[in-house]
Amino acid sequence: MNDRTGGRAAERQARGRNEVLPSDPSEPLPRLRRELATGPDGLSAREAARRLAVHGPNEVRRKAHSSFARELIGQLVHPLALLLWAAAALAFVADLAVLGWAILAVIAVNAAFALLQERQAERAVETLARYLPEHALVVRNGKPLTVEARDLVPGDVILLEEGDKVPADARVTEGGVEVDLSMLTGESVPAERMAAAGLLGAPLLEEPNLVFSGTTCVEGQARAVVFATGHHTELGRIAALSQRTRREASPLERQVRKVAWLIAGVATGMGVAFLVVGVAVGLPVTDSLMFAIGLLVANVPEGLLPTITLALAVGVRVLARRGALVKRLSAVETLGSTGVICTDKTGTLTRNRMRLRALWTPEHGVEPGPWAQELVRTAALCTTVTQDADGEPHGDPTEAALVAGADEYGAPVDPDHRDAGRLALFRFDPRLRLMSVVQRDEWAPGRVRIVVKGAPEAVLARLRPEGGADRARAAAQELAEGGMRVLAVAVRDLPTLTERPSRRQDAESNLTLLGLVGLYDPPRSEVEAAVRRCHEAGVRVHVVTGDNGATAAAVAREVGIGLPRLQVVATSETLADDELDRLLTDDDAEIVFARSSPETKLKVADALRAHGRIVAMTGDGVNDAPALHRAHIGVAMGRSGTDVAREAAAMVLTDDDFATIVTAIESGRRVYDNVRKFIVYIFAHATPEIVPFLVFALSAGAVPLPLTVLQILAIDLGTETLPALALGRERSEPGIMERPPRPPHQGVISRDMLVRSWGYLGLTSAALVMVGYFYVLWRAGWQPGDPTGSGSTLHHAYVTATTATFAGIVTCQVGTAFAARTDHAALRDIGVLSNPLLLAGIAFELAFTAALVYAPPLQHLFGTAALPLDVVLLVATFPVLVWGTDELRRVWRRRRQRTSSAVGSVPPWSRRKGG
Repeated sequence: MNDRTGGRAAERQARGRNEVLPSDPSEPLPRLRRELATGPDGLSAREAARRLAVHGPNEVRRKAHSSFARELIGQLVHPLALLLWAAAALAFVADLAVLGWAILAVIAVNAAFALLQERQAERAVETLARYLPEHALVVRNGKPLTVEARDLVPGDVILLEEGDKVPADARVTEGGVEVDLSMLTGESVPAERMAAAGLLGAPLLEEPNLVFSGTTCVEGQARAVVFATGHHTELGRIAALSQRTRREASPLERQVRKVAWLIAGVATGMGVAFLVVGVAVGLPVTDSLMFAIGLLVANVPEGLLPTITLALAVGVRVLARRGALVKRLSAVETLGSTGVICTDKTGTLTRNRMRLRALWTPEHGVEPGPWAQELVRTAALCTTVTQDADGEPHGDPTEAALVAGADEYGAPVDPDHRDAGRLALFRFDPRLRLMSVVQRDEWAPGRVRIVVKGAPEAVLARLRPEGGADRARAAAQELAEGGMRVLAVAVRDLPTLTERPSRRQDAESNLTLLGLVGLYDPPRSEVEAAVRRCHEAGVRVHVVTGDNGATAAAVAREVGIGLPRLQVVATSETLADDELDRLLTDDDAEIVFARSSPETKLKVADALRAHGRIVAMTGDGVNDAPALHRAHIGVAMGRSGTDVAREAAAMVLTDDDFATIVTAIESGRRVYDNVRKFIVYIFAHATPEIVPFLVFALSAGAVPLPLTVLQILAIDLGTETLPALALGRERSEPGIMERPPRPPHQGVISRDMLVRSWGYLGLTSAALVMVGYFYVLWRAGWQPGDPTGSGSTLHHAYVTATTATFAGIVTCQVGTAFAARTDHAALRDIGVLSNPLLLAGIAFELAFTAALVYAPPLQHLFGTAALPLDVVLLVATFPVLVWGTDELRRVWRRRRQRTSSAVGSVPPWSRRKGG
């Protein structure tokens, strides 16, 4: 038993229970049958039942669903949810039942939404299970019998024919089939599987005698012996990986938790502090408690979760219109922090529309001429493409390109005539890396020739000794470096055809080279600009492809990937972990991982995560599911992808276009910026709401309280909510894709945001509000210490003054809303009237304020009074003053940034730390 055998045995033992399994399904058939204790007549029904009890059913295992009650409790004790619970309880204590029920409704809606996101991996595994057939044809007691596929066991002999789904991993013992392995390998060309010896050192999926659970037989008939069922199959292994790579919280979800705890600390601290201060200055305990409740409720942002949800939902709708379906709202924000994109080549960077681009012949090189007609026509004869009634080709894209190329060169090949003159067909063999046909030549009646096409290294090795292979190899390399897929075409004339040639007897030997054909899959026109935007945004782009390294590198260079340097890994499957780490930490290079498998993607995703990078990974096959789970953002192909890949991914591209990923990154950055704008807007109002209490407390009651608790609640839950929600719909600021990705550890709240909110905006608003308050009192002749209680001569003036404070805070909110719309740019750069929802929200809050100030029933409830005209004109200036102060701050910041030293031409990703 060789080393490979022992390695596979260990691998399969590690997949599940320790029952005896075949050490190597590609070992000699007699030994395999001995280990499985089976024979050509299959198992007896009794033995099959015993093995079913030992091995378990042949189905993809699902993890047991976690308790719904536990998941629900987890959502209800989220830090922000706890704050909302507290706010609701305090609202009921303050006899504001309507407010309390509204907050409880917010808690319920957010918990229900979050619960819908919890079973993404389980849905992917359930989709995997659908790949298994319901029934299988098995030999039991020497007779064919239809059984449920879940009852198959190792050692069963199964019968396969065209159209069947393979029910378990099995070794072909008789006959041969062509199997569609695209769900596992991503290759669209069916693979031939036959009763043959195994290949030493070949990957399991490339063994010529193995078929795998969930794949489909497209042609032929075969008998096979089952060697793995259930979670021991390749499909089961992928399911296990998909369940182990559970989704982690997005950066925004983690930051919201931190913000919630910060708000909880600030709100609780303020409530307790003012309760103590109120009692210390002689206020009744009930009044002090009421003030504390007001401050606590005022500092709880009841609209934070709904606003974040709305901002993310808007991002989802925008992306859906642009070709990206986002299945998890938090993924929109995660896209905004993406620092690395690992992309496929074919169909994502390129159009997946192969075209004939270049020809090379030994005698004439790349010069055009009549010899080109013979080369391309002969290549088209060695195809299996068919045509529908409309003349559209069906089959392998490479072969379709050859047929179309022959037509363009004036040497058309009709599929029906081609097949009529075909005497034998040897389909593409992945071991030989070529295919061949025995064909009558209608251009030369009576001539029969073997036509061979395939990988240059495979075909050139079969030429006659004087075939000129060295020159052809150099030409093939040159074509590959031009981004083309290169095929060699060779022939051998047969003087007579007494019997059908045999591939085993080297029918594909002693060949004469006709030439090389270069096929080109052109890049999508929009990809180059998208890659340039990635580089401007500090996002690195790596290519992970199963294609040839030279071809993939040429395409990468053509679209701009590889600035300032492109590193090509020709055989990424053999890449060691330490070398992979070295490559991925090199900030001067982008990488092409060539000849890679889906497992390579998982390894790359793991390495990038280990280095603290936020990674988006594209994929389309079943085997891509673990990598799509493991990446922060799994991106599946909507057109060419499998159902499993689409279930595993967080985002599905309906157009399979790389440029859509870049659009999604911009949308994610916009969402994150809008969440920060909302937080700036909310925090800015804490200062003007707190300062009146400070003035009251520090004056030991000589200055009457400028604001009531109910007025605070009217601000936070009446006037503030709609403008805050509208900020979640803001358009992107100019230059959003010219700054590097934010590091994953960067908080959603920064010191600069707090300085801006509590300092510039908050203190400006507080000063203006207190000016309005004292203006009304002093105009009425008030002096510090004068009584303003009910029945006093100054009581109406005091009520009018508190109303001025309330109206002043609302108008300052208007200025803050306009200021918060941008962080760096001037307001005119995004348009003063460009957010109609914000304008509508401001109109609502002004109308709501007017109702509270001038409607008698609301005056009595909220303790307000009608404002005279001069006070209205005074508070009407507050929005401009608040916005203008912040605009001057931004002008100063922009000037300072322009005069600061330039970073230079260093790539943006090398300027950031940890991202």
